[in-house]
Amino acid sequence: METIEKKADALRNRAEPFATATVVRCESPTSAKPGARGLVTREGRITGWIGGGCAQPIVIEEALNSLKDGTPRLVRITPHADSESVPGMKTYEMVCHSGGTMDIFIEPVLPAPQLVLLGRSPVARTLVKLASAMGYEVRVHSPLASDEDFPPEVNRTAELSLAGAPRPHQSFVVVCTQGEDDEGGVREALRFGAPYVALVASPKKWKAISAFLTGEGVTKEELARVRVPAGVEINAREPEEIAVSILAEIVSVRRSEAYPGPAGAEPAAESGPGTSTASQAKPSEETTDPICHMTVNPATASYTAEYQGATFYFCCAGCHQKFQAEPERYVQ
Repeated sequence: METIEKKADALRNRAEPFATATVVRCESPTSAKPGARGLVTREGRITGWIGGGCAQPIVIEEALNSLKDGTPRLVRITPHADSESVPGMKTYEMVCHSGGTMDIFIEPVLPAPQLVLLGRSPVARTLVKLASAMGYEVRVHSPLASDEDFPPEVNRTAELSLAGAPRPHQSFVVVCTQGEDDEGGVREALRFGAPYVALVASPKKWKAISAFLTGEGVTKEELARVRVPAGVEINAREPEEIAVSILAEIVSVRRSEAYPGPAGAEPAAESGPGTSTASQAKPSEETTDPICHMTVNPATASYTAEYQGATFYFCCAGCHQKFQAEPERYVQ
């Protein structure tokens, strides 16, 4: 428990997503008992104990799914998967020799999305208030901003540059410079690599800005990433209305299937005591156990079977035996 809490604190401090898995119910015999906990990182590494070899790959798979869609889930692992169906619960077959049934609650822990504002305009000031109320972490970059523009608790940097700024993959960038180096603001926003970049400007003004940036070597593909005018069309005129339209657009992007979300980043892999993965093999070397769907490395698999000219690999003797009894069922 102490190891899990320490890792959870470290991940929170680095604003990295993870999922917790808790065994909430058991029917003997099971190796894990109610209250057993595990923590799964976005790389698919698990710390803690939530059951044996058959349970771990299922928990990892569902934990990664929860990080993608941001929703918790209940999972049942049971030898009676064919006959048991509970509304709101996903059921998997228990193939380990130990048998038994486990119900596991999986919950994603996601860092707050980050709104990055370039500029100090009235729209920027309103966005700070609204986004903070919605739970966003807000950062302001403006060399001309003062304490009169933003409250002292706002995370503010006295330059437009986003070099070294954290979490580009979890950020939404809005250029609100409105005449105070618009071109520099757009250039910095594009360099940052956020999935959402918007500019508060009219189409006429954007034509002039994009022409200048094209002359500076910015490609058409890069410029096409900029949403301008920023926000959804609601006939907004006042700064407050424009800010509302921008946040509406950000929510739409954030909740869309195309948005990679916090689990879409590629951080450095972790390692350490009490940490394991579903497989240490490279993706090109991996295959899937046809019974429990665990990732298996063919080079190290202890159990294999031939069927219809193909070789199948298994994580344990239980899966191997089930396949040999009904190979046509699992191949289909």
